[in-house]
Amino acid sequence: MSILGIHHVSAMTKQAQINVNFYTKLLGMRMVKKTVNQDDPSMYHLFYGDELGRPGTEFTFFEIPQIGQNHDGNNSISATSLRVPTDEALTYWEERLSSANIEHDGIQEQFGRKVLPFQDHEKQRLILVSDEGNNGVAGGQAWEKSFASTQHGIVGLGPIHLTVPDIKQLESVIVDVLEFHHIGEYQGAQHEMVYVYEMGEGGTGAEVHVHHRSDLSAERLGRGGVHHVAFRVEDESSLKRWIDTLTANGIGHSNFVDRHYFKSVYFREPNGILFELATDGPGFATDEDVHHLGESLALPPFLESKRNRIEKVLKPIHM
Repeated sequence: MSILGIHHVSAMTKQAQINVNFYTKLLGMRMVKKTVNQDDPSMYHLFYGDELGRPGTEFTFFEIPQIGQNHDGNNSISATSLRVPTDEALTYWEERLSSANIEHDGIQEQFGRKVLPFQDHEKQRLILVSDEGNNGVAGGQAWEKSFASTQHGIVGLGPIHLTVPDIKQLESVIVDVLEFHHIGEYQGAQHEMVYVYEMGEGGTGAEVHVHHRSDLSAERLGRGGVHHVAFRVEDESSLKRWIDTLTANGIGHSNFVDRHYFKSVYFREPNGILFELATDGPGFATDEDVHHLGESLALPPFLESKRNRIEKVLKPIHM
């Protein structure tokens, strides 16, 4: 019943079209699903991933046109890593980002890996991380029709960075309940201690890096911020056992939620960060051919009868 790795990260954007341009045309990710927020279908929910949108490769965005800028701080998902195949790939990306006038911090080392920190157009905090030498959870496969190099392309999500004032409270959930393992620490960019935890097979696609900061106010979520991180569970029966485990440990949760492309449960750890456990299947080919993922607006069955009303509200996205 173990947690297998990172499933997806969901962030916030102000303008869907600009977001699509950045993540597909500059970063070369595939739009694997163009759908809506199932809890508020007046807004887009965009999914980017590898060639098939495999679990562990999905970076998703909610579009909220009136949203203000994120105010970075504590109790937050403070950076999202994107995996690339090799150290050499980071040189390609350093040149590509520079050519597009995207500010970055240059290639560095972080917990024994080469990384390239940068921000998107809305100050979303991102880190390209090399998969070279990875012996844990395997990455995905860059899309053959990518706007970027398929040889050096993004193949999934890497370590997720959290920033919290209270490590022990976080550990009461991720270690004592979710059974993550503490495997080391290093010094962060602001001289803070960063504690590293792994799940499942470990490796680049199955780590959480926790920055301990007692000097920050709480983050105010906006565009350029991350709403939640989801972790992989094998199937629906495993998810239901995890729901029972959360209940037995007194952790409040959403109960079972059917997201059509996967099944989920949502809950917050004591610092207030929103976590999700999500099943690996059934996947994004449930309602679209794999060769045409993300090309048209996809709706879950319970919203299909409202398609005309939903499409009138949404601005068309051009690929």
